[in-house]
Amino acid sequence: MLEQKKQIPLLVPDIGDAENIELVQWNIQEGEIVEEGMELCELVTSKATFPLESPFNGKIIKILKPAGSTVKIGEELAIIEIS
Repeated sequence: MLEQKKQIPLLVPDIGDAENIELVQWNIQEGEIVEEGMELCELVTSKATFPLESPFNGKIIKILKPAGSTVKIGEELAIIEIS
């Protein structure tokens, strides 16, 4: 029997009163295996820098927003595949 894999979007978390959130850099690449708690990217607001950690063990299937993008809370950043 084939193992069921699920694709889950990684979203910009609610990091408070942040109108402009910049995705400064990715620490991973498409196709990379990631572990829960691993820092995937860095988000910066006018007030602070926030690392976005992986919520799961899985594989990054697609990065949807390039470094340097301005993003909003709830916006999809990448797709992670989990087993």
